[in-house]
Amino acid sequence: MRVAILSSGGKDSTYAHWWATLQGWDVLALIRCKISDSDSMMFQIPATDIVEKQCIESKTEFIEFVLSGKEDLEIEELNSKIAHNISQGGVLEGLQGLVTGALRSDYQKTRIERMCVDLNIKSFSPLWHNNPEIHMKSLIDNGFEIMISSVSCNGLDKSWLGRILCVENYKELKSLARNFRFNVDGEGGEYETTVINAPHFSSKIVCRKEIVWEKSRGFVKFI
Repeated sequence: MRVAILSSGGKDSTYAHWWATLQGWDVLALIRCKISDSDSMMFQIPATDIVEKQCIESKTEFIEFVLSGKEDLEIEELNSKIAHNISQGGVLEGLQGLVTGALRSDYQKTRIERMCVDLNIKSFSPLWHNNPEIHMKSLIDNGFEIMISSVSCNGLDKSWLGRILCVENYKELKSLARNFRFNVDGEGGEYETTVINAPHFSSKIVCRKEIVWEKSRGFVKFI
């Protein structure tokens, strides 16, 4: 199976990439969707520059598609860019499937599935409806080094930015999620993540960063 991964560099898409390699599939590329606007209903914006470094460490081709981020256009733009790459004999030539790290967002999953039908390829969401706590524990147990790269909810303050999740602080995260009633896996956008090491990486990604904080939310900027 010749597949590509829609990747933000976060925990779920990176796990989905690892999953695809465990199937023995030929991963043609990681696709980063770079949003030109300030927001997107479909794609992560903070810290996605890490995808290019992940490609180096996983020996995978890198593709970037610039999308507007406009709700009624971004999936059509992605469809068009993938189709063009295939038809022009690009990296995605012979593509048979698209793998995503979708967890519970019907909005995202259904739009990707419809796009894949139009492209005549298969859609795979291996993490769909995984139990949040089991999923997070699996990431840590399997050696994923996950950095918190943005926070935007009550309970998560500036001190969480740049922290690497481990057994101990995951217990703290679970406690905060219960007390402040947010999703422990960040599925509601409460926080975003960046993976700096994973089982399918040749080595850990080292990068300089700075913390950007405004009022009650912030993000990590890689420099």
